[in-house]
Amino acid sequence: MKVPFMDLRAMHAPIEDRVLELVRELAGTSAFIGGRHVAEFESAWAAYCGVEHAVGVANGTDAIVLTLRALGVGPGDEVLVPANTFIASAAAVSAAGATPVFVDVDPVHLQVTPDTLDAGRTERTKAVLLVHLYGHIVLPEPILAFANAHGLVVVEDAAQAHGATWEGRRAGSFGVAACFSFYPGKNLGAWGDGGAVVTDDPALAERIRTLANHGRAGGDHYRHAEIGINSRLDAMQAGILSLKLPLLDGWNAQKDDIVDLYRNKLGGMIVEPPDGVTSAWHLLVVRVADRDAVRAELDRKEIQTGVHYPIPCHQQPAYNVAAHAPVAESAARELLSLPLFPTMTEAQVEYVSAALTGALRG
Repeated sequence: MKVPFMDLRAMHAPIEDRVLELVRELAGTSAFIGGRHVAEFESAWAAYCGVEHAVGVANGTDAIVLTLRALGVGPGDEVLVPANTFIASAAAVSAAGATPVFVDVDPVHLQVTPDTLDAGRTERTKAVLLVHLYGHIVLPEPILAFANAHGLVVVEDAAQAHGATWEGRRAGSFGVAACFSFYPGKNLGAWGDGGAVVTDDPALAERIRTLANHGRAGGDHYRHAEIGINSRLDAMQAGILSLKLPLLDGWNAQKDDIVDLYRNKLGGMIVEPPDGVTSAWHLLVVRVADRDAVRAELDRKEIQTGVHYPIPCHQQPAYNVAAHAPVAESAARELLSLPLFPTMTEAQVEYVSAALTGALRG
């Protein structure tokens, strides 16, 4: 049996004809940048996340860069970032001119805590980048309390958490702003790159929109209020995202059911979300000894896997800085991402689980 890591084609099949209609419409109108498709998706995405405003941008990394710049976070400032995230989280901080300070995570959920954040805090700390890794929301109340106590802003990196909830509130509704990626492999993915920032702050949303559109302000095409960049969600991607958004909750529920099947087979190996969190299950991650050998055995049985992530950010050659992150460093040697997608069958789950269990026995 061949088991892919994900099956995007099966997810796209229900909307393929409507996407082709969208292509024909845009070919006829040439309205490729901006327009109603972008506005409609921004409105729908803000409502879905439970906030007032959404600004479509070119990708998730730009979403973080633009948000930090709009908040005035830049040179001389530090941003607390978990050491075990994808490097884009840290690179966005650097691109905004600030310095990422890498902090450790708890050993169970692999998420930041007030204690790990406090270990990295200095007088230059200005923000916390709260990464909802694997689709699991970081419990917001203790982090927000910590941030409020120290005068810090909290920005959510929700690139892996589309539709995840805590106590009924969706990812994206906790910080001063939240940043999403719509890379094709995300729970809500475009057919190319895309991203968005969501916020309840109208002034912040407007400044992000200005910075993302070459610094244009107030609808004046020829007046540039400040130095911006070109980072716009195009109409094609916005239209596709609007077609997929009504399917997102159903896909997430299917993945949740599949995780239950895995849980019955694999027990405590799975990296679980905290209590009260309904995960989006962007990734199903287990911790295993001798990860590379196990992965090779699964590959031999035609089971595709991933590793998220084998090198903590502070140990990447691009940074290579000192950080006290023993939990993140230890976990990086053990993490293995198993196949997980909405159309996955019970037989596929059983095959993967049996192969993993056999590989662990040696």
